[in-house]
Amino acid sequence: MKNNTPARRWVLGLMSGTSCDGLTICAVQPEPFHIKAFQNYPYPKALQQRLLHAAELRAPQLSALHFELGQRYARQVQRFLKEHKLNKTSILCAGMHGQTVYHGPQDPVPNTLQIAEPAFLAEWLGRPVVSQFRTRDMALGGQGAPLIPFFDEYIFGQGAPEILLNLGGIANLSVVGKQVKTFGFDCGPANTLMDLACVQFLHKPYDKNGACAARGHADIARVRRLLKQTFFHQKPPKSLDKNAFGAAYLRRYFGDMSSVPDLLATLNLFTAAAVAQAVRCFVPVKYQKEIIVSGGGAFNTTLLQNIQQLTGLPVCTSAQRGIDPQAKEAAAFALMAWRAWQGKSNHCARATGARKNTILGQLTL
Repeated sequence: MKNNTPARRWVLGLMSGTSCDGLTICAVQPEPFHIKAFQNYPYPKALQQRLLHAAELRAPQLSALHFELGQRYARQVQRFLKEHKLNKTSILCAGMHGQTVYHGPQDPVPNTLQIAEPAFLAEWLGRPVVSQFRTRDMALGGQGAPLIPFFDEYIFGQGAPEILLNLGGIANLSVVGKQVKTFGFDCGPANTLMDLACVQFLHKPYDKNGACAARGHADIARVRRLLKQTFFHQKPPKSLDKNAFGAAYLRRYFGDMSSVPDLLATLNLFTAAAVAQAVRCFVPVKYQKEIIVSGGGAFNTTLLQNIQQLTGLPVCTSAQRGIDPQAKEAAAFALMAWRAWQGKSNHCARATGARKNTILGQLTL
């Protein structure tokens, strides 16, 4: 009798970034690596605001949000599989990063908190779910971030040296290549400050294509002053909480700017200049060949132009390497979950400062 049950071959990755704007789900074939489908599901505005301010909640409210988000993840996966004509019997496992509420690797007791209860997805899917990727790294003395350098090494590590730059809420980069000992670190703000300004002054979620910034005049002297702050000169490994460049930072250092185009032009330049300074200070010249950009910032034309001008390096997006910029992080957590499920390392300790490579993630069966 013919067996019509589809072979298990796909791994799911779920990612919600620091902007808390929605959940990205990606289905990948892990070996050979191939992205079959991905989709972003925006959060309702009320939920986004609760997530953005989750660190201010009391324990009962935070616990409820943790369970609510886990239930939403499970429902969205059901929707994703239906929309992309995938049967759950074809899924090997899933990886979910969860929503970062707080990240404090430099606190007296180093800690990090991601919410979204994985049991709901594991129960509906009937397959293992890997979550809490940061904590094992921190138990080994690491920063708990960035985690994407492992994926970058796995996918791009056998080629010529390259800089892979992710522009989500926070900017982080990886340096990989055949003769490179992979490393990476957080550089500074990416979309966080620009998006906050857009919401506050333009009543829009972001500056599409960097169009408003392109009309303004950047305050170069202000950018140079800000780049003297301690974080930008701190040697890697280093990572950031999303609020390090949040609303309070925007008010303190940019609150006196009255022209919105000039404000966005300055924030855009600041973001690009932080990346350029990170490359100049911490990436050996022999590896400064090209920058491949992913994340929402990959669609900000003005930002990419500023990065190219300030670094003097060719800049392209990961789409030109076969990975949609919006899918990359979710795809990375799918691959990392698959490795964890197999009992294989999914970790780049050189990027985080951990004492050794290990298997990241907690398994919910």
